[in-house]
Amino acid sequence: MDQKIELIAAGGIDGLRLADCPPQAPGEGEIRLRHQAAGINFIDIYHRTGLYPLPLPAVLGVEGAGVVEALGPGVTGLQVGDRIAYAGTPGAYAATRLLPAWRAIALPEDIETEAAAAAFLRGMTAHMLLTRCFPVEQGATLLIHAAAGGLGTALSRWAKHLGARVIGTVSNEEKAGIARENGVDHLILGRNADLAGEVARLTEGRGVDFAIDGLGGTMLRQTLACVRRFGTVASVGQAAGPIPPIPVEEIGPLRSLSLMRPSVMAYAAERETYPRAAEAVINALRQGLLPAPAHRYRLAEAGQAQADLEAGRTAGSVMLQF
Repeated sequence: MDQKIELIAAGGIDGLRLADCPPQAPGEGEIRLRHQAAGINFIDIYHRTGLYPLPLPAVLGVEGAGVVEALGPGVTGLQVGDRIAYAGTPGAYAATRLLPAWRAIALPEDIETEAAAAAFLRGMTAHMLLTRCFPVEQGATLLIHAAAGGLGTALSRWAKHLGARVIGTVSNEEKAGIARENGVDHLILGRNADLAGEVARLTEGRGVDFAIDGLGGTMLRQTLACVRRFGTVASVGQAAGPIPPIPVEEIGPLRSLSLMRPSVMAYAAERETYPRAAEAVINALRQGLLPAPAHRYRLAEAGQAQADLEAGRTAGSVMLQF
């Protein structure tokens, strides 16, 4: 019998349970996908803890890849047996799932299924941040937190490809080595570092053009102090905990900053944007801009995978194998 991981109570990983997953018949405009792999991301943890609540019971996981197993009425352009990937809708921690056909992105022969499964959400996030949130051009200077993580690695590689200078933060020497291998120009080590002081030193007092903060907690306020006037800060997560209120006066008018809280889920829900972003992700995979899966877990180990990601015991991308 096929299986899935269900969230039955918001909170810790003890709210996850392994359950049977009988295949369902796809409805109008849907396909049934048999997963071969699925990515694990911080948004899965936010869903599990209830920060971003889902109706329960729920199947977590918002990206995956596999083979089309059945087509619903009205589906065109896909065939049973096609390899596809997707991002942006929960339901990936399951052997099979129903998926709106418009979400299914056909994978070219030169793109491996596992690589796509662990890269689609991060790739779309990177595309959103580096094109829509702040169009990165040659010579721009970026600050990227958690530069050795799955998203940090993707952002660093992609930003370097666009000609940017990257300042990254990491928590320890081991992760510093990973960040260097992925092109980060300057590293700030340790969560207790003088972040603003180090950035000022590295930029001759100017500050960075664009800062991407997936840590949250008290780090966002420190990040604001690292950005030049009329620069941009994107807050994309809170792995370090809830973000305390920040008075609008800390953003401007003196600093004249742009602060955004962009959602890749909202980005991927734009039907005109989704296929363009997916094409960019596939091209980024071809160019080696997105990291290969670094940590693999079986479906029954999904809780342990989330715990390891949450505790900072992973570097690079994390995925489930089926």
